[in-house]
Amino acid sequence: MVQFIESELLLLKKEIDEMWTLVHSQLQRAGESVLTLDQELAQQVMVRERRVNAFELKIDSDVEEVIALYNPVAIDLRFVLAMLKINSNLERLGDFAEGIARFVLRNEKQSLDIELLKKLRLPEMLEGVLAMLDATQQALNEENIDNAVSVFTKDSLIDEINAEATSVLAGYIQRHPEATFICLDLIGVFRKLERAGDHITNIAEEIVFYVDAKVLKHSRVELLTLLGQ
Repeated sequence: MVQFIESELLLLKKEIDEMWTLVHSQLQRAGESVLTLDQELAQQVMVRERRVNAFELKIDSDVEEVIALYNPVAIDLRFVLAMLKINSNLERLGDFAEGIARFVLRNEKQSLDIELLKKLRLPEMLEGVLAMLDATQQALNEENIDNAVSVFTKDSLIDEINAEATSVLAGYIQRHPEATFICLDLIGVFRKLERAGDHITNIAEEIVFYVDAKVLKHSRVELLTLLGQ
């Protein structure tokens, strides 16, 4: 039984890792499409969103099967529950990527001022979100709590950029009233990236939930071994 559940947990972890990579690609493509208003890139994101949804349903189903067939307990149960919640958060990140792509498709005939984007720090915000996603994936793969915790500091930068965006855009609209629609629409992109940061911190918390318990369990086993119990 132990061998079978270990095999299932490894398969579940592999599926989560594949979904992670897909969602990272979605956010990266969506970000690039915003910076360039690239319609083709945005359309690619829209098409691939179906794969994200399919992954979520498959992982949910596999989690239910593991719980029903193997009745995991202790650290195995914590791992399964963590994967279930991480799966949900990754799906939401995919939704945000799709929402950003829709912004690009809505503004097919518009253009974005490159200097405005720099002042808004949008490239920095996109880079920060992707860095957070990379850090959490590495934290899970290496079972490294420090990497997971580092995400909380990175999220502060995302919040700061988002907080500044509205006033920067308001000032730009005053000087360029013809850009009112696209600037107001652009606020939604910042909101989605800020929410993406929140969901990645949720993922980090789930990693800490799982890894910390595993470390504590191993520490107790080692202590009992030293005591000869």
